[in-house]
Amino acid sequence: MFVGGFATFAMVYSTQPLLPLLADDFGVSAASASLTVSATAAGLALMLIPGSVLADRLGRQPVMKIALAMAAVLALATAAAPDFATLLVLRALLGAVIAGLPAAAMAYIGEEFAANAQARAMGLYIAGNALGGMSGRFIAALLTDVASWRIALGVIGLLGLLAAFVFWRGLPASRHFRPRAATPARIVGDTLAIYRDAGLPWLFLTAFLGMGAFVGLYNFLGFRLLEAPYTLGQTAIGAIFLLYLVGTWASALSGRLAERYGRRNTLWVMVTVMGSGLALTLASPLWLIIAGVGIFTFGFFAAHALASGWVGRRAGERRALASALYLSSYYLGASVIGSLAGMAWSAGHWNGLTALLGACLLLTAAVALRLRRLPAASNRD
Repeated sequence: MFVGGFATFAMVYSTQPLLPLLADDFGVSAASASLTVSATAAGLALMLIPGSVLADRLGRQPVMKIALAMAAVLALATAAAPDFATLLVLRALLGAVIAGLPAAAMAYIGEEFAANAQARAMGLYIAGNALGGMSGRFIAALLTDVASWRIALGVIGLLGLLAAFVFWRGLPASRHFRPRAATPARIVGDTLAIYRDAGLPWLFLTAFLGMGAFVGLYNFLGFRLLEAPYTLGQTAIGAIFLLYLVGTWASALSGRLAERYGRRNTLWVMVTVMGSGLALTLASPLWLIIAGVGIFTFGFFAAHALASGWVGRRAGERRALASALYLSSYYLGASVIGSLAGMAWSAGHWNGLTALLGACLLLTAAVALRLRRLPAASNRD
């Protein structure tokens, strides 16, 4: 599952450090270039629920395996895109097919791991996401400096194929999966039950706002650091994504914090940490900007691991659909707020961007405090 999460994020966000270069190469605006990330996130968001339905019907393992293999092929194809429109289409298709893996991953972990190990297992899976996101971005930036962005995306595709091979060979078979009928009536009934839950809709909103703020910051960080007085090169900007190592540690740590203090008492703290990091990025010295991004990254990955694990615990037998709805909100946030961030950047550069992301985090903090007062659902919180 760590390998699957690693490959997913490496492929999905491989264009993020290349946005200024793509904008220049294809002659498009910064906001348009960011669509290479937003289109993938939108494809993911739209296909997560169909992916969860397939996972309920066909099994978690085959859906995840096929999704990862198909996405790797599409990642390879992006390296040969002849124009910007084709690149956007391929990136959207990549997001749509890879959706099968995250749609089934949380349910697989919820079914195959003992209850007292689920928080740690989820933390490790999210840590794979963080490490993959970091590695994909850094490798893409480094190879672009020494070769070209096409070579960089091709290498990311090859890494995806290698990860798919390891995943196919190594993932243990499901022992506790029981197929559920994928009838429209069952899906509608389960969806209504999920949205009637006192906590799940608020967790979905947390995902939308938190992920939107996270993607918005990283989408335009490179544009800021290319400008004076920083004028960093592509490799140096890519190295900023090594801060994802902080996210890997935070995701693993969040499981232990959840077991000790409870998710309700930890989530709002991590959202506050995100806000503190965002505020630091308003400073001018480069080291303070990097420190702020690191703190923001720590808070985000910890909050995401806490919230996603909480969804699985509250949803019970509907965990696959609930996880898909959570992740759909998560990637819709990346697409919608990530695109709005382009407008904020165009209007007010970093100050305008920070104002938008700060508003998102204030709303996230309010939701997290509401969740703190949520009555416990038996032993699921």
